Amino acid sequence: MVPMLILRSQALAPVLLALFTVAASAHALRPTISEVTFPDGENRVQFVFQPINLEALVADIGAGYADTDESANAAEYDRLREFSSGALRGEFDGFAPEFLNDLTIMAGDTRLTPKIDSVIIPPEGDLALPRESLVTISAELPEGATELTFAWAPRFGDIVVRTPVDANGDGYAGFLTGGDASAPLVVTGGANQSALDAFLNYLVVGFEHILPLGLDHILFVIGLFLLSTALRPLIIQITAFTLAHTVTLALGALGYISIPGSIVEPLIALSITFVAIENIFADKLNKWRPFVIFGFGLLHGLGFAGVLSEFGFAPGQFVASLIAFNIGVEIGQLTVIAICFLAVGIWFGKRDWYRPAIAYPASLAIGGYSFAWFIERSLEIELPILVVVALTVVIGAALLTMKGWKDRMAMGAYVLACCAALTFLLRIIEGMIP
Repeated sequence: MVPMLILRSQALAPVLLALFTVAASAHALRPTISEVTFPDGENRVQFVFQPINLEALVADIGAGYADTDESANAAEYDRLREFSSGALRGEFDGFAPEFLNDLTIMAGDTRLTPKIDSVIIPPEGDLALPRESLVTISAELPEGATELTFAWAPRFGDIVVRTPVDANGDGYAGFLTGGDASAPLVVTGGANQSALDAFLNYLVVGFEHILPLGLDHILFVIGLFLLSTALRPLIIQITAFTLAHTVTLALGALGYISIPGSIVEPLIALSITFVAIENIFADKLNKWRPFVIFGFGLLHGLGFAGVLSEFGFAPGQFVASLIAFNIGVEIGQLTVIAICFLAVGIWFGKRDWYRPAIAYPASLAIGGYSFAWFIERSLEIELPILVVVALTVVIGAALLTMKGWKDRMAMGAYVLACCAALTFLLRIIEGMIP
C-alpha cells in the first residue's frame, strides 16, 4: 500500500502543483491614485497623487512585489519607513528630479515639463502599514492643446488615473500597469473614453482581481470545485455565489453598504476555511450548502466592492464600469474552474481514489492556510511559514481523526505530507505577486 501511495504521490505532484499555481498571487501593494484636473482660468494641468508610497519610490522597490521584504531594496525601504515626515521629505526632495523625469505627460507631440507644487507626508505612524502621502504636480500646457496623455515609469508600479466629470457628463478612469499610457485626456476636464473603452478597462480590472491578484477568491472557488467534479453541484454553487456577490458589489459600489475591510477580510478567510473543511466530511452537495455559499458570496461581494472603490468608477460610465468589473470577476472564476477541470477533473475526477488522494490534501491545505489568514488578518500580523505549515498539519490531523481515519495511518500520512507541501507552496506563491 505504501509503495503505491508513493508512486501515486509522484504522479500527482505535477497535477497538484498545476491546481495551486493557478492562484499565483494575492493582493499587491496598493496602487497609486492620481486625480487629474485643469484649473479654471489657468493654462495648466494638475495631478494629485494620493495615496502614494514615497518610501517605495525613493527606495526603488520596483513593481512586482506583494511585500517590500521581497525586494532587494527592502532594507532601504524599512529605513525610510522609520523617518519622520520632515526627514522623508528631505529624501524625496533629492529624488524629485528623477521622479519628474520618469513622468511622461504628452500634449500631442510635445512633452510637458512638470514641477512639484506640494508634498504632504503624514507622521510615521504604524510602521507595519504603508504611509499614504500626497504629492501634487502641475505642468504648463502648450497654446491650443486640446488633449494629453499620462504615463509613468513601470518601476513605480500600478496607478489609477481619474478625471472629474465635465459638463457633458464625460470623464475618465484608467488602471495603468507596466508603464502604460492613459487614454487621451481632454483639456476641458473629461477624456476621450467611450462607454466601450470604460467597459473593456473595468473588465480587465475585474478579471485581474481574480487572476492573478485574488488568491483568497481563487482558493474559495477551488474549494467549491473540490466538493465534487460533477457539473450540476458546481453550477448550483457558482450560481449562488455569483448572485450573492453581485448584490453586495452593487450595493457597496453605490454606497448603501460600507463595512471596514478589517472586518470583511477575516470573515472572507473563514468562509474559505468552512468550505474546505466541509469538503472532508461531505462527498456530495447537500440541500443547505447553496444557502451557505450564498451567504459567503455576500461577504466576497463586499471585498470586491472595496477593491472597486479604490479604483473608482469611470466618470459618467458608472453602470458600464460596474457591469464590466463583475463580468471580469466571473470570467476569472470560470477560468479557475476550467483550469481545475483540465488539471484534475477530466483525468482523475471519476477515480475512486480521487477524493482521498487529491481532494482531501488540497482541501486541508486550503482550509489550514485560510485559517492562518484569519489569524493574520484579525491580528494584523504575519505568521512564519513553519507556523502556518504546522497549524495546517495539526488541523488536518484533527479532521482526519474526526473522520475516523485512525486505522488508515499510511493514507493519513500521505494526505498530511501533501497538505504540508501544498501549504508551503501556497506561502511561496503568495510572495510571487506581479
